[in-house]
Amino acid sequence: MGNLALSTGLFRSDPPVTRVSEGRFTTRRIRSGITYYYAPMTGAAEETLYSAKDSQASAPLSTSSSLDPSSCPMLSDSPPSSQNQSASRPLLLFFSWLGAQPWSVAKYRDLYMARGMDVLLVQSSVMHFLWPRWGRDYGLEVLEVLEEPQFSGRAVLVHASSIGGYTFTQTLTHISQEQEKHAGLAQRVVGHVYDSLVVGSLEHMAIGLGKTLLPRLERFVKNAAMFYFWLFKSHTADFYNSSIQVFRNNPIDAPALFFFSEDDALCNWVELERLMDLWRKRGVAVQSRKWKVSKHAAHMRCHPEEYLSTLEKFLTSLPVSTRIAKL
Repeated sequence: MGNLALSTGLFRSDPPVTRVSEGRFTTRRIRSGITYYYAPMTGAAEETLYSAKDSQASAPLSTSSSLDPSSCPMLSDSPPSSQNQSASRPLLLFFSWLGAQPWSVAKYRDLYMARGMDVLLVQSSVMHFLWPRWGRDYGLEVLEVLEEPQFSGRAVLVHASSIGGYTFTQTLTHISQEQEKHAGLAQRVVGHVYDSLVVGSLEHMAIGLGKTLLPRLERFVKNAAMFYFWLFKSHTADFYNSSIQVFRNNPIDAPALFFFSEDDALCNWVELERLMDLWRKRGVAVQSRKWKVSKHAAHMRCHPEEYLSTLEKFLTSLPVSTRIAKL
């Protein structure tokens, strides 16, 4: 089986929490690389409660879509019957691709916020990948954030793009190692979406680094990365292989959706389809959308109608938990 992915943002220092009002939603910096977008609130309820009126004021779609909130029970935006229920808006956990620009991420953020969800954006540095121990530490940080009072108990939908899948896998590693401790979080995940996973060999990872970091020196970066992986095998390649096994035996068995293309140099699509078959044999409900020609981490831009209709089908197929059904 092959390898997974990477992500963006600088390695941590636990910055102070900051908020920036965007009018339609509020932005809160939780930690370095982790940003929270939520519907605006007022008064004492600001920290945890969300009114139905505010949720309807979420940012509109940046990309036209036929997705209808009323057609998706899990993402329904109907008024809550109490304040406690309004505190349970579903949370979209978005692991972005390496070097993701704000305007690009905004398209995905707005897509889900318009569906009545709050968004927790996770970006990570290339160093999280090049020195996996740091990436694993960062994965634990993400896990700790998800278990904070403001997020605990909320249904979670995961969307990981490109090497964002690598960061998510580092979070899964901790869940796998302490399943009893983190069982609550694993059960709260109602679905996971993977867009342009980096799957294949170490060479696929090295190619990804070259194309992302220095496209003009792609071959040089690839060769340097391969030498680095060889030189620090016990600190890199061995960690990657361990992560692959964690992802193959993903402790989260919620329905999954994969977007990928046959011409993606960063993804061995044959290996990816084998992975999907493995999950199906384990009882995971897997959906996918494959294109002959597309662009890595840009399928929604290249094929907007097909991308969004496939996403809609997936969202409407998700099981509705008791808590979500009450929203």
